[in-house]
Amino acid sequence: MTEKEIKSIVSRQRAYYASGATRGVKDRIAILKNLQTAIRDREAELCTALQEDLGKSASEGYMCEIGLTLSELACQIKHLRQWQKPRRRRTDLTNFHGRSFTVREPYGCVLVMAPWNYPFLLCMEPLIGAVAAGNCCVLKPSAYAPATSRVMAELIRLVFPEEYVAVVEGGRKENGALLEERFDYIFFTGGITVGKLVMEKASAHLTPVTLELGGKSPCIIDKTSNLKRAAARLAFGKYLNCGQTCVAPDYLLIDESVKERFLALYVQAIERMYGREPLENPDYGKIINQKHFDRLLGLIDKAKVVYGGEANPDTLQIAPTVMDGVTRRDAVMQEEIFGPILPVITFSRIEQAFAFVRKGEKPLAAYLFSENKKTQRRFLRLLSFGGGCINDTVLHLATSQMGFGGVGYSGMGSYHGKKSFETFTHEKSILQKYTWIDLPLRYAPYKRWKDWLVHLFLR
Repeated sequence: MTEKEIKSIVSRQRAYYASGATRGVKDRIAILKNLQTAIRDREAELCTALQEDLGKSASEGYMCEIGLTLSELACQIKHLRQWQKPRRRRTDLTNFHGRSFTVREPYGCVLVMAPWNYPFLLCMEPLIGAVAAGNCCVLKPSAYAPATSRVMAELIRLVFPEEYVAVVEGGRKENGALLEERFDYIFFTGGITVGKLVMEKASAHLTPVTLELGGKSPCIIDKTSNLKRAAARLAFGKYLNCGQTCVAPDYLLIDESVKERFLALYVQAIERMYGREPLENPDYGKIINQKHFDRLLGLIDKAKVVYGGEANPDTLQIAPTVMDGVTRRDAVMQEEIFGPILPVITFSRIEQAFAFVRKGEKPLAAYLFSENKKTQRRFLRLLSFGGGCINDTVLHLATSQMGFGGVGYSGMGSYHGKKSFETFTHEKSILQKYTWIDLPLRYAPYKRWKDWLVHLFLR
C-alpha cells in the first residue's frame, strides 16, 4: 500500500469518527456481534492459515487464538453498556454544592500494530477493545504471517467499512508510513527495538502508546514444588507455538537438589505431548522463517544439550531442546529466546534465584513452582514483572478478568476485558456545580474569616 493510500485511509477515518457513527453503544455491540459471527463462520479458514504460517494444529489454533478472541468478544459485548456509564465520584466539601462524575470517551483514530507469533489473536484482541471503546482503527498485521493476514483482512472487510476499520498489509515500508501519520493512540505488540521506534515516532505528536514487548521470563522451581506438575506445566508453556510466545518461560532456575529428578520428569512430559520424534508429529509447529530458524540454531551450544537439539531445515523445525550447565555468559542468555530451547541454571538457596532475576531487566512474565507460602510471598514482593503464575505457566493471560501487560523494558500499559476498554478511552473528570448557592470563600477580597474556613476545609 502506498503512502498516499495510507494517508487517505487515516483522513477518511478521522472524518468518519467526527461524524459520531462509532459512538452509539447499541451500534458498537451490534458490530461486535457481527464480528463474532464472522469469526465463527471462518474458523476453518483461520485454522488452515495458522497451520500454513506457523504449523499450528487446528486444536492449538482454536485454543490459543480463535477461542480466546471469541471469549474476549463475549466479555466486551456483555459488559460494554455498564462500562460506558458515567461513574459517580465523591464530592468534597470545598465543592459544595455540586456533583462529581467521570465519563469515558474514545480517543478517535487509533493504530494497532501486531506481531507474527499469534497473528490472529494479537490483532483481534486490541482491535476488539478499540471498537468497543468507540474508536476507528487502522490494523497492521505482520508480513511474516501472510496467510493469516490475508484471511483476517477479508474478514474485517466483510464486517467493517474501511473508514471504520482498515487493514494495511505489507512490511517495513507500510510500517514506516503508518508511524509518520498522526494517530490518537498507538497499540504496539512486538520486540523492544521496534517498540522504542514506535515510542519515538509517537512522541512527535505526543500520542499515547501501549507497548506489549517481551524479555527473558524466568521459571523458578524450588525443592518443595510438585515436580511432576511443574514438569508438565513448564513443558506446555515452553513449547506452545514452539516457544514463540512472548510470555513463554525463557529459562529455568532450579534448586540443585531436585534438578536431576525434575529433568527426567520433564523429558517424560515432552514425550507425552509430542512423542519421541517430535519433528514427525503433525501437531508440532515450526519456526516462522529462515532468519529466526538460523538465529535459534546459533543459540544452541551442543556441548550443553542434554535433550533434543535436532532440527529440520526443510520444514524450519527445531525439536524441544534442553541445555544444562548454562551461565549468564552463554549466548542463549543474551537475548529473548523465542523458540523451543530451555536453558537450565541451578541454585542452592532461593535467594540466589531471586537475585539472578533482579540483575536483568524486568521481564514480561515470571513463574514460580513452590508449595512454600513464604517463598510465594517473597516471589511476589521481591520480583518486578508484568504478570505471571504460581504453580503454572502462561495461563494468566488467557482471561478477560485481569489485565495483561509489561513493566519497564517489557512494556507499558495493559489490556484484556475492562482494561482494554479503559486503554482505548480517556476518562474525563466532571464537576457539575449548582447555581442556587455560591460560597464566597474563593473570591477576593480575602478576609481572616475566609482564611479560617479555607484552613478548615483544606487540611
